[in-house]
Amino acid sequence: MATITMSQQKMITVAIAAFLILYAGSNFAAAEMLPSVPDDLKVPANQTLSIEVRGIGVQIYECRENKTHPATLEWAFKAPESELFDSSDKRIGKHYAGPTWESADGSKVIGELRALHKSPEKNSIPWLLLRAKAHSGSGVFSGIESIQRLNTSGGNAPTEGCGMEQLGKEIRVPYRANYYFYVGKP
Repeated sequence: MATITMSQQKMITVAIAAFLILYAGSNFAAAEMLPSVPDDLKVPANQTLSIEVRGIGVQIYECRENKTHPATLEWAFKAPESELFDSSDKRIGKHYAGPTWESADGSKVIGELRALHKSPEKNSIPWLLLRAKAHSGSGVFSGIESIQRLNTSGGNAPTEGCGMEQLGKEIRVPYRANYYFYVGKP
């Protein structure tokens, strides 16, 4: 059995201390990166952030009859259509009607609205909290429990109404958002 010299013990102690400092720092940095949100958009305490992505694309609206006032027409939300990018700007998936998020690994999660909060950025779509209601495939989105849409920019329906000549036509409004996906804590 090899013996460890006092010098080697000091080096091991310094290495362990450095690792613990870096580990604690990385956890602190991760905690600092979590978004600050209104109380109604907070995820349950038993969930932890799994992945954050940027969505860049469009919100699609269709000119149709207003459901509560059939005699009037409006630009009604139809679906999102965006590409999803990780922090290194690598395309990792897409977002579309459902609302559905699909990863390049084939996994999907479909969300269900839990809460909506007005965006602090004027003329931007609201911030959302969604619950995962369905999954498919095996991969990054297969264990997701909650989704937040935050830091939105653009995407609102046109403020001018639509007329009979536009009935059934679609308009695509550019938007950006950050999506935060949460899983259950181990």
